[in-house]
Amino acid sequence: MKYILMMNTPCGGPYQVANWQQKDFQAHIAFMKSFHRKLSASGELVAAEGLAGPDQAKLVRAGKDGTPITDGVFPETKEFLAGYWIVDVESPERAYEIAAQASAAPGPGGAPLNMGIEVREVMSAPPSDLQ
Repeated sequence: MKYILMMNTPCGGPYQVANWQQKDFQAHIAFMKSFHRKLSASGELVAAEGLAGPDQAKLVRAGKDGTPITDGVFPETKEFLAGYWIVDVESPERAYEIAAQASAAPGPGGAPLNMGIEVREVMSAPPSDLQ
């Protein structure tokens, strides 16, 4: 079963980590690299990416003639999607365990951030009752 684990972070500008002390930032990045290696080694990692901040985001929809219409940026949002992992695991409980590990990434002073990680199954097809 595939799950997407979405890391949301509070917004206080594009990325608060840019204001952390260098040693705290380096510890956070080292954790993320180690976490990536561990999930890769276990065969559970499908994909993972960090995302640009909301100050670079645009909301796009098609106009009546199909041309893109953009709106944004939206830096005033309370929190934003900072990055994600897609994992392929045997159960939802395993996806929750991985999300909890990501949530505990170190922040300022090495304290766990305990960030909210949204976990959603990646659907491979529409539900059978809708096909």
